[in-house]
Amino acid sequence: MSESTQRLLPELKTKYPDIDWRGLAGLRNVLVHGYLGLDLDQIWWIIQEDLEPLKNAVEAMLATLDANEDIQ
Repeated sequence: MSESTQRLLPELKTKYPDIDWRGLAGLRNVLVHGYLGLDLDQIWWIIQEDLEPLKNAVEAMLATLDANEDIQ
């Protein structure tokens, strides 16, 4: 998912400034290249604190995109 966010239009990302888009993309690199040096406590904190706001933002984006499709 974090790699996919790099393909989002900048205009769309600016509508959701509460999401750390750059950090999300960077997390992928840490997870993929961190190998045995991952901080599992930090990853668990991210899961507990950051996934729900990200889910809410994605749902809001999808609702906006769906609404725009109805207009066209």
